[in-house]
Amino acid sequence: MTDTRRTPPAAGAHDERPFPRDPGRWEKEHSRALRTGHIRDHTCSDACEVVIVYERTGWGWFAWTIPGDGSPPEIPHQIGVLTPAATRVQRLGLRWLTRRPAQRIALAPVPGSLRLSAAVIALISLVAGLYAITQGIPVDVVLPAMLLAPILAEHLPGRLDARAREHVRSVEGDDAVPYLQRLAALHTYLVQAATGNDRYELRRSAEIGHNLLWDAADLLQTRGPHSASVGLIDRERLMLQLVCQVAQLLQRTTTEPGTADAGQPREPVRPRGPYPPAVRPTTPQHQSSTDPLKGTLLMPKTEPTPTARTTNVYLLFAHEPYYPGPGTEEINTTVVAADSLLHPQVLQPDGTRIHELLTQGRRPGEIIPLSTLTHELNGGADWPTVGDWERVTTDLVHLVRSGNCDALSLGLPEIARALVCTGPHSHVRAFDAAANEFIVYGPTERAAVLTEVDVFLTSLATERDLWPGDGLLHPRFPRA
Repeated sequence: MTDTRRTPPAAGAHDERPFPRDPGRWEKEHSRALRTGHIRDHTCSDACEVVIVYERTGWGWFAWTIPGDGSPPEIPHQIGVLTPAATRVQRLGLRWLTRRPAQRIALAPVPGSLRLSAAVIALISLVAGLYAITQGIPVDVVLPAMLLAPILAEHLPGRLDARAREHVRSVEGDDAVPYLQRLAALHTYLVQAATGNDRYELRRSAEIGHNLLWDAADLLQTRGPHSASVGLIDRERLMLQLVCQVAQLLQRTTTEPGTADAGQPREPVRPRGPYPPAVRPTTPQHQSSTDPLKGTLLMPKTEPTPTARTTNVYLLFAHEPYYPGPGTEEINTTVVAADSLLHPQVLQPDGTRIHELLTQGRRPGEIIPLSTLTHELNGGADWPTVGDWERVTTDLVHLVRSGNCDALSLGLPEIARALVCTGPHSHVRAFDAAANEFIVYGPTERAAVLTEVDVFLTSLATERDLWPGDGLLHPRFPRA
């Protein structure tokens, strides 16, 4: 690990707004919605049918609604992903699914409605049928055709929709769409890099990105963002690796000075959420005027006994990466004092139980990743008997953000973050698109990451250890 923080890219491949390459299209759609449809505002209910604007891409679509103030929305209403290596018929099916919604006619006082196209076809078939009868065509031939035409116009589109959706994964909902929007922005960068370029590495990266996007959409559609969070994080990590490798490859292949950005896509900025609340890089509160980066904190490394309890330890956990503000550095990992788990604003008694597990048989000053606890709990199978670690870590992030405890906030590179998210004996494989091979990282590299984090923590806590907060609950065991 050579860099514990990574500055955010300067610009985005997809700018979190509809039609970034054709701004005038949004104005046209907004004007059409005002004339013929319904915009999304405070008067909308669950049964309210709003106007959907589809933005087609090479891999699927974004479906946008129009806010009441007329401004472009930030989060799509729906994202659809077409199956990788789709045939021409399947791509035509995608265009069929993203057509404008059919206009319907209410059949008051009878409940229900009828497609406008079906009503028009019914009228045409009636006129054509009457004309055919006057020409001597038998009624038993004309009448079934007159009845069948509007029935097909009403029900056939639904059958075609169902057939086309077999090759598409679509995601809706405020808790799921932002995950896929984030991956879609990264994949858009890969597609733009491969467009008009005959290099195998770029084309292969775009293909892999489409497969990752398809897998993530399938997980979100079938399992939801909470139960599939581990798989989603793995796919986002792989997508980020592809983006970084493609950016490096484009930089290496640039031969003419001053043209490095000409015709090349810009590295994507992560779209918004759902991320944990912004945790700014923090330093211990109430510290003296002495520079906390000067001096050395000696942390004794005595061998623990099986029953020893050591409260002077730290919990390291990764979370969704975020940028605290414009131009700031990425934060994706946090270190807090073990006693912060005893804070009353943390989910209890889950925090106390995790504190008990965290401080059992440790060395003073040791940094224990959350993945190490998962390894000790039978690979995570025993977490339900201890507590809800997701809720607890989310509460810790809130605690740090509100300034009610100290923390070391880090922006670990992708490989380093992946290593601290795996068990002490696990391995991480990273795909090198340029060499078309996988690189394996293991326990040795993981230990090196934790050693460097320990160096940062030691420098930070020279004058004062991390403050765990006030009003802490009593642990369930005597302090060592």
